[in-house]
Amino acid sequence: MTYTGLPSEAVPALMTGDITPHPSEKGRAEAYLPSPCIQNHAANLAFLPDGTLTCVWFGGTMEGMGDISVYMSRLVPGGSRWSEPEKMSDDPAKSEQNPLIFNAPDGATWLLYTSQTSGNQDGSVVKARISTDGGKTFGEPQLLCGIPGTFVRQPIIVNSRWTWLLPVFRCIGLPGERWTGDADTAGVLISRDAGKSWVMADVPDSVGAVHMNIVPLADGKFVAFYRNRFAEQILSSHSDDEGETWSVPAPIDLPNNNSSIQATRLKNGDIAMVYNHSNAMSSDARRLSLYDEIEGDEQEESAASQPSDRRKAIWGVPRAPLSLAFSSDGGRSFPRRVDLDTGDGYCLSNNSKDALNREFSYPSITEGSDGVIHIAYTYYRRAIKYVRLSPPAV
Repeated sequence: MTYTGLPSEAVPALMTGDITPHPSEKGRAEAYLPSPCIQNHAANLAFLPDGTLTCVWFGGTMEGMGDISVYMSRLVPGGSRWSEPEKMSDDPAKSEQNPLIFNAPDGATWLLYTSQTSGNQDGSVVKARISTDGGKTFGEPQLLCGIPGTFVRQPIIVNSRWTWLLPVFRCIGLPGERWTGDADTAGVLISRDAGKSWVMADVPDSVGAVHMNIVPLADGKFVAFYRNRFAEQILSSHSDDEGETWSVPAPIDLPNNNSSIQATRLKNGDIAMVYNHSNAMSSDARRLSLYDEIEGDEQEESAASQPSDRRKAIWGVPRAPLSLAFSSDGGRSFPRRVDLDTGDGYCLSNNSKDALNREFSYPSITEGSDGVIHIAYTYYRRAIKYVRLSPPAV
């Protein structure tokens, strides 16, 4: 794939938050969110009760480092500029990652994120801050789930029984080895008391299925989509009991490169998904692990001393193009697709300081009350890019 994106050194000057029309695509507007950080990654979009659109992500020098914290920027209704970001977490001993916003039925707004030491995702816990004023201010961090290795990425869903469903993935540590994702599985944290307590329900036979994304369907059934650690196809499973138990994840007709996806059900009934249209068959680019730049040689030595015939997570497949696909059959197939950003997607390094990374990744998607589609994603691990699509762009 030919690299066609902006030069990395040009990106910081664009990080003003100003929303500007696309020069050639009618109905499309874009912005690069402001940030004081060298690296910015893992955006999640959500509306607050007053209609303000929020974007949360993590930023710092490099994923896994102790200076990685959660940030939030806001776009007020009718606004044309994203606000300067607010720092929402600040534990200097932890890498705080994968934030998301949840508007609870009782009116509270929750900020959830993970907290880990270095690249040890198998030691991660989930923390929460709660707002009682519509997201204007948030309380002190509290532990939501202390099961080591629990990671969040996708939104909480509330079913018709008022049960809260928080999709998680479980980063499994293996004896004598550093975490590399080989044994990760999916699960759902279930709360029947408005978030006061949670019970873990594992998704069966889900090794390699992560970033579970639950989408309610019109008939009361639920579908979930998953990132694939083995960089083959996006996976999917179904629930007939409103998200409490799930079928075994199985591949659908979209590729996956072991990078995040996100889907939402639109007002017209279609499912829209943002993802990278690439997988391991499209490239032989590989790296040892997600954190090989901060872990030193000990991981390679450990892996070499632990021979195994198990399947290995695949890292380093290019994270491009960043694509948007639509399904009109409940997520069984996605025949219509457009590319939002194209380039070589180089991700053999997470280094943002030296402008080595060129990925488009970790997208988030939501639909406004007016039918406008809002998307945010990582741009070169340097910035969070925002795209707004109005008719005729969609």
